[in-house]
Amino acid sequence: MSSSLDKLKALTTKLEEKLSNTDTIAEGLSTFKVQQTPNDIPTQNTTRDLNIKKVKDLYDKLSIVEKSPDFEKIFSYKAMNLSGIGLKEEDFGEIREGKYIQIIAITYEPDKNGKKKAKNISLGYFGKAENIDEKLKKDIIEFVLRWRYEKAFANLEHYKELITRV
Repeated sequence: MSSSLDKLKALTTKLEEKLSNTDTIAEGLSTFKVQQTPNDIPTQNTTRDLNIKKVKDLYDKLSIVEKSPDFEKIFSYKAMNLSGIGLKEEDFGEIREGKYIQIIAITYEPDKNGKKKAKNISLGYFGKAENIDEKLKKDIIEFVLRWRYEKAFANLEHYKELITRV
């Protein structure tokens, strides 16, 4: 559990660095250069707003809307994973030959005895790993990582609320 949390923290840190050092904002709408100074570094809310916007853009672009029509509900999933492409530090972005690329959402639902069981839900199927377009592969990876980033923000918010109650 600890190593998974450490990996998520490391990926979150990488994504934060990438977001704070980005040269373009609102990619696809209008592109312009930003000269950043220490006072211009995005706040947590700005970073989160930019992240959620990009998640929404990728949600539409990757046609996840077809499998999960309510955008807000994608954040009710407990976890999200990717099959066919490595997300670990040692194989990040590498395709797994012979595998199929899918975005998998994980939820927990009660079985007939009321015991919670993990359930995998495919949010997107993209074919054989070795046939995937490089740009599509990057979009898929980015969607999963940005979704995880938003979940981290939501968890942080939850803990802030709990701390205020102490």
